[in-house]
Amino acid sequence: MKSLDKYVIFSISVMLIYTVVELVLSSLTGINHDALTTCLYAAFGGEIFSCALIKIFKLKGEKDEQGTECG
Repeated sequence: MKSLDKYVIFSISVMLIYTVVELVLSSLTGINHDALTTCLYAAFGGEIFSCALIKIFKLKGEKDEQGTECG
């Protein structure tokens, strides 16, 4: 498994664990951590988005290289 895939899996698992913990804590205490939730989702969501862009452009670059070699 490539490191980029590992990082995406790590990011998604952190977001899921945080969501579960936040739901439990907010139901027990009644306090919502809106700013922390926003920052966590922005950071990890942005990282997942940037990893997706890297993968898309890397695949596009490989496809272009294969096309020029054959032609």
